[in-house]
Amino acid sequence: MPGCKNSMGVLAGAFIAVLVLPVPGVADPGADPDPTYNDVTFSRDISPILPENCQNCHRPNYIGPMSLLTYEEVRPWASVIKQRVEGREMPPYHLDPYLGIQDVKNDWRLSEEQIAMISAWVDLGAPEGDPADLPPPAEFPDPLEWRIADQLGPPDIVIRSEPFTLHPGGGDVWWQPVVDPGFTEDLWIKGLAVRPTTLEGAQIVHHANPYIVVQNEEGQWERQSVITEYAMGKMGEILPLDAARKFPAGAKIGWDIHYYPMGETVVNDVVELGIWLHEPENRPDYEQTLRLYPLDGDLVIPPHGTAMTQGYHSYDHPIRIDSFQPHGHTRLRAKSMEVFYPETGQRELLAMVTDFDARWHHSYIFDDDSAPLIPANAVVIYTAWYDNTADNPVNPDPDVWVYRGQRTTDEMSHAWVSVTHLDQEGYDRLVKEREAKKKAQAGAAAEQ
Repeated sequence: MPGCKNSMGVLAGAFIAVLVLPVPGVADPGADPDPTYNDVTFSRDISPILPENCQNCHRPNYIGPMSLLTYEEVRPWASVIKQRVEGREMPPYHLDPYLGIQDVKNDWRLSEEQIAMISAWVDLGAPEGDPADLPPPAEFPDPLEWRIADQLGPPDIVIRSEPFTLHPGGGDVWWQPVVDPGFTEDLWIKGLAVRPTTLEGAQIVHHANPYIVVQNEEGQWERQSVITEYAMGKMGEILPLDAARKFPAGAKIGWDIHYYPMGETVVNDVVELGIWLHEPENRPDYEQTLRLYPLDGDLVIPPHGTAMTQGYHSYDHPIRIDSFQPHGHTRLRAKSMEVFYPETGQRELLAMVTDFDARWHHSYIFDDDSAPLIPANAVVIYTAWYDNTADNPVNPDPDVWVYRGQRTTDEMSHAWVSVTHLDQEGYDRLVKEREAKKKAQAGAAAEQ
């Protein structure tokens, strides 16, 4: 496969300016009700918004701190709900709505109209309305089921980690067993998902990264690459139709599972990897890889201080960036992905995540016609901003020094990015196809 070049040493001096980005404003909580929504009720207007955007977490015996299934449950939280949705804290989806590519799959964000309607409803006194206007109660999937099975069916292969018992006290724990699935031929993967197998496990598994372990020429087993990545809040990955991830024959699965005690003993916890396969005769043209792309530099954050790190990566072949997932802990506040085109000197912002929250690790998967197409030798730039001050609402202790490290109380500086490795012919074809679609859409819009 063509190579990827880490360009930190070559380009660090070329990008000395800090990208300063605005934080979107929120509505004035004391404003008068929007006259556009002067007759909003819970039963008719608000309740249809809740199942997909709120109740998937806020229901009995699940991860939300309160249930929001009924008017009686929602009404005491009305003012808090208004504050959270206006500030775009809820639903917890942190792709900036004003910067970078907006066309992504499985977008959790409320529309501007939905936010305005909720705000107006609260300003009107949160009226219930006529219960006859309520939609039928929502039906929710089992929280432990495969979240992408509704699109791909049950997984073709399930690989389980070895059981691990986590005790209630202490700090972070890493469990790293290696499992031999016994594959005798190369597999080409179209979908992957990792899931805890119990509700207790869902609370204590901070992340779980299954990776490929292969035997080298000397007969030694060595780690090759991550095959997928799971962190709290992640649902799974469905690859584009023209790309697949490779699982080589004879390889093993290594597990890198990060547990964090939550005050109770969890006995024999198991994490599972589900794999959905292409038929051998339908293998796509291109290979997709998922990699941890590091951001370099000293990550040392003083008490009540801030920091920034950057990383630069380029390829000797064209690529398509299919997804972007920032990773960090409680001091990470924002992360961006840009591309620099050496031939023109232009710099383009591809994605920006603001108000990062380590409790929700989203993989922002670009729509098929919006995934960035990057020519050979362009430079992808990742930038991260950290806040160790008291202004950071999730900072556990602004009085301590924070360093790069594996513990939850340390910080990290990388992004998980899925990349489809193209040849020049495929790159040129995708560019032409997109240009033709845009032209057709513009023509259709002009006729209307």
